[in-house]
Amino acid sequence: MNKTILIIDDDSRNIFALSAVLRARGYACVTAAGMNEAFATLTAQDNIGLILMDMMMPDMDGYEAIPKLKAAEQWKHLPVIAVTAQAMAGDREKCLAAGADGYLSKPVDIDQLQGILKQYV
Repeated sequence: MNKTILIIDDDSRNIFALSAVLRARGYACVTAAGMNEAFATLTAQDNIGLILMDMMMPDMDGYEAIPKLKAAEQWKHLPVIAVTAQAMAGDREKCLAAGADGYLSKPVDIDQLQGILKQYV
């Protein structure tokens, strides 16, 4: 069963690049430019199987959003992969401590992304 991947990123170029790569590999994608849109998408669709979340967004960043997602009964099972340009020492641990199930640094390594998708989708 091919679940849909929700890409949350405030930069349309990142959304375009990630969704193009995923669609080329046969994955269905929906996108959101921020957390309000993401929560609306999650509420409207029950086929989301994985979230790729940019950690640095203006309205609500990933460090605030992931705990809210994990606290909601209907979404706590959803794997959330942090996608961030923050690739400094300790950033991966910070993302995982916020509740992310995995971590990808930008620019996204396609082989690493594929490995995560095989694990969760």
